[in-house]
Amino acid sequence: MILPGTGRGTAEGGGGALVSRVPPRVERARRLRQQMSYPEVLLWQRLRGSPMGVKFRRQHPVGPDYSVDFYCASARLAVEVDGEIHAAEGAPAYDARRDTYMRSRGLTVVHIPAAEILRDADTVAESVVALATAPLHHRLAADGPPPRAGEDQE
Repeated sequence: MILPGTGRGTAEGGGGALVSRVPPRVERARRLRQQMSYPEVLLWQRLRGSPMGVKFRRQHPVGPDYSVDFYCASARLAVEVDGEIHAAEGAPAYDARRDTYMRSRGLTVVHIPAAEILRDADTVAESVVALATAPLHHRLAADGPPPRAGEDQE
């Protein structure tokens, strides 16, 4: 007997294949998780398991078209590992569009060179966790005073 939702409908069950209901951006993120670069794997080994109580996600979809290498929802922090692919033709423009999109949604975007992770993954991970636990810029309360001149600019 074939159970509904198993995706195995053939002549045995008389049903036909079931259509996947997973959004394309989630499928893409799943595929990227299986194709992580070595520096991404090194950093993930240190960020997984919620170090200092900070939870990170890997290859997290952001918006309809983008994924970020690592994401901390509590800090609204997006971490990108910049390897050789980020220097390829068209990649800098794509990265700039993605960063602009994420910043427009209130995310902080941090770029880390892959070579830096290869050199000292532990220190990089500690820095990322520290940034997530104590961000450089605190978000203003909606009922708080307005920022002083220059404080509202990045």
